[in-house]
Amino acid sequence: MFDKDNWQEIFAAIKKNKLRTFLTALGVFWGIFMLVIMLGSGAGLSNGITQGFEGTATNSFFVWTQKTSKAYKGMKPGRIFEFNLADANAIAHNIPEVETVAPQNQLGDYQGVNNVVRGLRTGGFAVNANYPVIQKINSIKIANGRFLNDLDIKEKRKVAVIGQRVYEVLFLKNENPIGQYIRINGVYFKVIGLTQTSGAGEQAQEMSERIDLPFTTFQSAFNFGDRVGWFAITSKADVPASLAEEKVIKLLKERHLVAPDDERAIGHWNMEKEFNKLTGLFAGISTLVWIVGLGTLIAGVIGVSNIMLIVVKERTKEIGIKRALGATPFEIISQLMLESVFLTTLAGYLGLVSGIALIETLSTNLPKDENSMFVNPEVKMYVAIIALLILIVAGAFAGLIPAKRAVAISPVDALRAE
Repeated sequence: MFDKDNWQEIFAAIKKNKLRTFLTALGVFWGIFMLVIMLGSGAGLSNGITQGFEGTATNSFFVWTQKTSKAYKGMKPGRIFEFNLADANAIAHNIPEVETVAPQNQLGDYQGVNNVVRGLRTGGFAVNANYPVIQKINSIKIANGRFLNDLDIKEKRKVAVIGQRVYEVLFLKNENPIGQYIRINGVYFKVIGLTQTSGAGEQAQEMSERIDLPFTTFQSAFNFGDRVGWFAITSKADVPASLAEEKVIKLLKERHLVAPDDERAIGHWNMEKEFNKLTGLFAGISTLVWIVGLGTLIAGVIGVSNIMLIVVKERTKEIGIKRALGATPFEIISQLMLESVFLTTLAGYLGLVSGIALIETLSTNLPKDENSMFVNPEVKMYVAIIALLILIVAGAFAGLIPAKRAVAISPVDALRAE
């Protein structure tokens, strides 16, 4: 490897056949370049989709009531029923797989009527009733002030935490909302906190256009009594959310006299299932990218191997002279493999650097849109190192077959070659 004569021969061969060398190297360059681009693009798509799950625990699920679809114990199908706070206690005490239970209610809709007023400004926003424990399920970031606490619940304080969009509609720019009052359906609430929007897509929009009130205050202020609109629940760390979800639904059906086989009576949505689906999808995409990329790379390496066979044929007489002068088979093989490794590594390195440079340029210049489906394309360092090692090994194999063919020729036959 450190023999000066070997390197002189390699550079002389490259200089002698510039076009052939360029076209051969281009195949390897393109293979690694496309592999890097596809891996970076896949990561960008994965980051964009995963961003939509930010802010909600991946071991969480949500359950709510719907109309029954089957008769049960003398009751007709189509019956409407409601959850209550006693259900929350039953879930917490009877299902050990459950970690957190958060009852929730909602007044109005963020696309609905103008139900919130401050001075001459009005807006239509979703008004949610929550317990402080909701922060264990939804990652609620506070930009100013604080979130709800246990004293707000216990003393039924008329306080509110508002989203970013609510602030923009009801308050002047740079105005401090903390300590100010807003009127919701005729009832005044003191603003104690301003949330910072996280995540992306519809979830982020809803968070931005939401007002959170203490659950107990909401009950008395808007005459909701003991009703619960839906439950947000998380399973314990070592328990699949689907197992806890199944037991919760079974318990709620028993408590509200719903047929065990009625699949429509209780609506549910499992964050863990959706997250696992996406994880599996992107694992499949990553595998496909590696298969396609390596296939393209192998095609380039095969091109290098074919060129090396031509090189061996052209230099048969030279190889015969070396053998006659005492060169060992190992010396012949090592020189040809070195030439192959050098060509593939150089072309591959340039392709690797070009691909990473393009990915970094895209990442830097992409608009910072939280709702984007393509975010922060990137190639991990360990992936780049693995790709480079694959190139070196592939280059060695590309030169191995031509090298073995070269040493298989006897010195006498090589000297006779024209």
